[in-house]
Amino acid sequence: MSMVAVVLFGFICTSFTTEEKSRIVEDGGTGPYKAIMKEDASLKEHTILVPQDLSVFGKDQKLPVLVWGNGACTNSPWEHYKFLNEIASHGFIVLATGFIPMEEEAYRGPMSRTEQQIESIDWIIAQNADKNSPYYNKIDTKNICVAGMSCGGLQTLFNCADPRISLLMICNSGLFNQQNANQAVGGMPMPPKEKLNEIHTPIMYLLGGETDIAYGNGMDDFHRINHVPALAVNFPVGHGGTYRQPHGGEFTVAALAWLQWQMKGDAEAAKMFKGSDPGLLKREKWTLEKNQKFDDLK
Repeated sequence: MSMVAVVLFGFICTSFTTEEKSRIVEDGGTGPYKAIMKEDASLKEHTILVPQDLSVFGKDQKLPVLVWGNGACTNSPWEHYKFLNEIASHGFIVLATGFIPMEEEAYRGPMSRTEQQIESIDWIIAQNADKNSPYYNKIDTKNICVAGMSCGGLQTLFNCADPRISLLMICNSGLFNQQNANQAVGGMPMPPKEKLNEIHTPIMYLLGGETDIAYGNGMDDFHRINHVPALAVNFPVGHGGTYRQPHGGEFTVAALAWLQWQMKGDAEAAKMFKGSDPGLLKREKWTLEKNQKFDDLK
């Protein structure tokens, strides 16, 4: 093979391997900003879900951030991408831990790292400040929610003290105590219950009812939190939630309302949780509990 051919072959291989993958999920979602799921070479081992048209975001309207950790510590949001895509279509940028799911098959690879959530925060703040980035001055860096399902919820609680975080959402998860720590899967972060004292933002627990294996841990967490506004909502579907249903199912309803209210000041979304007759309870099968600090939320 000639030297020219070798160089050309190397160029082709490099171009192929560095190609950034993307995918349109469920026609971009049902929100007003059709979303796209994609990867970025500058944020390895992460998946980005974001409105396709960024031109509408800037000085007057910025994108709040949702940082997501996956269940089972998987390094791909393959079980949650419909849920996350729907949220993105309502004007959020979602940074999910792990490789982009291009197929419907389960991810089978190395586990995720708790630090990936912090990497997401570092990256999006830098992108917002970078004049060469498509996200330049389009990100609401004062509104960063960190969230996760099951193991991803434990990762979220491990990272909860980061001062850049403005909101938390713990899905099908909760910290283990000494009595049930043997139920944990190897590789999960295992902060003690005292970690809850480091929470400095409002927090919502989104659980699957009493058949959710994480129900006891999550509700125990909730009942221990008395220094920040806290909310626990349950939909009796078990540990798997509704993430894989079209547009993320019922779990999206509660999650999106929480994010819209707390990160965008949406008064209609607030009605889903506030008052003596919360809108969420008008939907079948939901239950809702608030702590004493909750009514301090505006």
